[in-house]
Amino acid sequence: MTRSPGLPKAIATVCLSGTLVEKLDTAAAIGFDGVEIFEADLLAFDGSPAEVRQMADGLGLSIPLFQPFRDFEAMPEPQRRRNLDRAERKFDVMQALGTDLILVCSNVQPSALDDDARAAADLAEMAERAARRGLRVGFEALAWGRHVNRWSHAWKIVQAANHPALGLIVDSFHTLSLDDDFAGIAALPAEKLFFVQLADAPRLSMDVLAWSRHFRNFPGQGALDVPGFLRAVLACGYRGPLSLEIFNDDFRAGPARMTARDGLRSLIAVEAEAGGPALPPPPPLHGFEFLEFAVDEASGEALAGFLEKLGFHEAGTHRSKAVRLYRHGDVNLVLNAEQDSAAAEYFHLHGPSVCAMALRVDDAGQAIARAKALLCPEWQERTGSGERHIPAVRAPDGTLIYLVQPDPSGRSIWQDDFNLLQEAAQDVGTMRVDHVAQALPSGRMDSFVLFYRTVFGLQPEQLWELPDPHGLIRSRAMRNAEGTVRLPLNISESRETVTGRFVSAYAGAGVHHIAVASDDVRRTAAALREAGAPMLQIPANYYDDLAARWGLEDAALTELQDLDLLYDRDETGEFRHAYTTSFADRFFFEFVERRGYEGYGAANASVRMAAQAQRLAAASA
Repeated sequence: MTRSPGLPKAIATVCLSGTLVEKLDTAAAIGFDGVEIFEADLLAFDGSPAEVRQMADGLGLSIPLFQPFRDFEAMPEPQRRRNLDRAERKFDVMQALGTDLILVCSNVQPSALDDDARAAADLAEMAERAARRGLRVGFEALAWGRHVNRWSHAWKIVQAANHPALGLIVDSFHTLSLDDDFAGIAALPAEKLFFVQLADAPRLSMDVLAWSRHFRNFPGQGALDVPGFLRAVLACGYRGPLSLEIFNDDFRAGPARMTARDGLRSLIAVEAEAGGPALPPPPPLHGFEFLEFAVDEASGEALAGFLEKLGFHEAGTHRSKAVRLYRHGDVNLVLNAEQDSAAAEYFHLHGPSVCAMALRVDDAGQAIARAKALLCPEWQERTGSGERHIPAVRAPDGTLIYLVQPDPSGRSIWQDDFNLLQEAAQDVGTMRVDHVAQALPSGRMDSFVLFYRTVFGLQPEQLWELPDPHGLIRSRAMRNAEGTVRLPLNISESRETVTGRFVSAYAGAGVHHIAVASDDVRRTAAALREAGAPMLQIPANYYDDLAARWGLEDAALTELQDLDLLYDRDETGEFRHAYTTSFADRFFFEFVERRGYEGYGAANASVRMAAQAQRLAAASA
């Protein structure tokens, strides 16, 4: 595995699921340079520390740190003496592991003395004993430390101890969770900053210990200023490892390789953002060129009939593959029934489903270069003679994301690769893909947020909690600044919600909702109704509430109800939208009209999900 540029990258074994052996194998396979050995993992290992060192050496991994050593400094006798004896035993373990650095975290015991001089003396004594063995001690301030909970306080104690084998360890979570000022880290002498740990987290109002133990995540997945913190670290001249120490229930239960890849990706991205080795910039995105559905012959015919009722028409067939193009305005939908293809593989795993999406970019090569640097290999699809090569990468769920750039000839991919049919003029107004929503298994949102944020530069919007009749759905949209690409991500703990049922039926993550923007959704909805489109019926009670909430005129309210349109409003504008029923209980369409409005109609989500649940119950009765 090729190692990433920049500073060495490490990960604490506590971040990953599995046995210690499996964690080491995973870290090496993904490309980490080293691993922090967490004591609990070593205690559960059926072997000696020397065997761990041998395994790490064989995998090309260093062990830059052993941790944690707890509740050491400023303890009264006889505990002080016992702590020094305990340190000697841990030094034995360190030498067997082949690491020269131990992390001592600030004392949390009620009996700890509030005495900086005593703390400095204790740490100096420990460092002196370590130095006799060629070892070092790093002191870290825990955010919930009894008397020492800020890095600057820990640094004062390290300075007072004044021992060459004693240095400071800083952790972004312990600093940022307290809104502590990290600017002074830039002025530290680099030789006294022994180790740096990075962790992000969502902003939560809760006890900092519980926050730390369950909700940390990788840089770029949370809301803390990890890039700013790391910028200060690099400014002081630190050139040691950047390491991840993440306590997260989902990470410790999830697939280890997926978690490790996310972790290394996050380190590469945050180091670049903080002024380390540069990455190619995120590509400007100009919307969706197409969405591709994996189908077989039977489901392809059924989906084609469904789309035709929604106003789509067949616009062409591929020159060399069993692929058809359906269009509605500027919305291109590709139905791929080609055997021995990525779509066929996707169909066998998931059934009829969206297997790929294509984004319009200025420079596909630059976008691919960034993706590769962030551990996303390029996907190569088979192409026929004279057909366009369209580069692609895989999203975390296996969906392909194609990158379509303008061709110097001025020809489109459709002209190059398809036999296009003569299209009749259609008075459909503006039609384009507004957003594409994905249902994710519980615990996977952070992975998708990191992927879209780092690889494509999308930013996460507000997290919404949406009530479904059978549970709660958490939704967070990723979007670019221009709003040309919007990707709502939805998860649910319950298997009975709309999202939960989709994930179960789909056997994993996938697109469950495609929103098409119209410049006149009332005209669109009327045309759909006339064509017999399978539109979702909205309960009359919704419109009674709408009248009370917004004070709409009777005529406007009647029109909305007659067309099963939903309505929302915020400080930026108005939003009207209508939903179809689902295709094969897998995905559905939405038609939307934005008038300055930037949201997704979250206020109406519970009504939509209740209507979907009611329809499902009626169908199964």
